Amino acid sequence: MTYPIFRFAARLAPALIAATLGLCALSVQAAGGGVALDRFPTEKLKDLPSLQNGAKTFVNYCLNCHGASLMRYNRLTDLGLTEAQIRDNLIPTDAKVGDTMKVSMSAKDAKEWFGAMPPDLSVTARSRSSHDGSGSDWLYTYLRGFYRDSSRATGWNNTVYPNVGMPHVLWELQGSRGASIEEVKAAADAKPGQHALAKTLITIDALTGQRTETVEAIKDGHAHEGSIVTLTPAVGGTLTQSQYDGQIADLVAFLTYVSDPSAQTRTRLGTGVLLFLSLFSVLAWWLNREYWKDIK
Repeated sequence: MTYPIFRFAARLAPALIAATLGLCALSVQAAGGGVALDRFPTEKLKDLPSLQNGAKTFVNYCLNCHGASLMRYNRLTDLGLTEAQIRDNLIPTDAKVGDTMKVSMSAKDAKEWFGAMPPDLSVTARSRSSHDGSGSDWLYTYLRGFYRDSSRATGWNNTVYPNVGMPHVLWELQGSRGASIEEVKAAADAKPGQHALAKTLITIDALTGQRTETVEAIKDGHAHEGSIVTLTPAVGGTLTQSQYDGQIADLVAFLTYVSDPSAQTRTRLGTGVLLFLSLFSVLAWWLNREYWKDIK
């Protein structure tokens, strides 16, 4: 008597494992901005105190303008907090523990003050992923890349997002930074059809944001259009640069968690499924061998 089901299972199980591993290897990436991104310290994602501090920073500094409307306050119990702690420390308004993390600012007021409603940050850590790095890398670099610029309405600019409309809301923690910018672009006096470039050297004061510019012609013909921004050390902040970097890492860890709260659970379940499939493959192969060993 034969049992075809075991032969089928023995052949199918390795294919299932290969398909599962293939799906795990897939990643979706959005278009990048071409900026060298600093690497976010991923160990923060497994550190509950860091995630809790990130949640506190988000509520205190970000939630006034940016919501996380796909996240409910009571889901923060995953971070080791009780509902009483969430209610007493992380809900800034009369919202309930079961409500989503929305801003109280109306769209009308936002448009009048900022020109548009500030974006919701629920999935920013995923949507900003690119070939340059993960969305977490983008956020980590962006929130550490502000510098003074008096030519902007907000008084601030950013290395990752040039001419961004958002001010540096964490400047009291980090302090003010200046910048040295080297821009290469078409010369103002270039004739039609002539590929003449000029180099503009811009120095921006860390305290006032005042710009000092000098322009020089490029004669060697090997330069390419673009810009390089070098930030000066921060001055006047309540935190040192390393302390500020740690604070931002905690905030980005929380935003990364918000973008996919079930990521850790899925990882554990996925590991269990792969182990089960591996064991099933061995058992199916062994049973197939036992049932067919006397048949020639």
